Amino acid sequence: MRDPEQVALEAVAAEVGRLLLQAGERLTTAESCTGGWLGQCITAVAGSSRWFDRGFISYSNEAKTELLGVGGDTLASHGAVSEATAAAMALGALARSPADWAIAVTGIAGPDGGTAEKPVGTVCFAWARADAQLFTATRHFAGDRRAVRAQSVEHALCGLLPRIGARSV
Repeated sequence: MRDPEQVALEAVAAEVGRLLLQAGERLTTAESCTGGWLGQCITAVAGSSRWFDRGFISYSNEAKTELLGVGGDTLASHGAVSEATAAAMALGALARSPADWAIAVTGIAGPDGGTAEKPVGTVCFAWARADAQLFTATRHFAGDRRAVRAQSVEHALCGLLPRIGARSV
């Protein structure tokens, strides 16, 4: 039996794919706290190879630097869980892919690792387009580790929906 939460996430991924196909665009992902769950939801959609290029799982700071080119200065100044790091992850994924769009996710899923400034459930996102559009956001999700990660995947996908096909003027 399939988990209803997973079914719902895959339905959002399918809608992202439909819109990307319609726009003639492709997607890449850069994930940290979601550990590949975003990519898994995307690739669970039949035909996703027509609109999904590749995904990067950069769980450690070293991976963020080596795989995506996130600068050590960004990590030192802002931390791994920051909009600056999410933006650098998204831009790094785009630079290493022929995709039109990148989604990046970095956060603290818990149960440990939070601070007063960045409590458990803090997740930063970036959506970047190859034409230099860049959007970032930070959200604070409630619940256990799985709930934070699931809400992160949903927010990452839903955050791309209104932007697909949009062109800067």
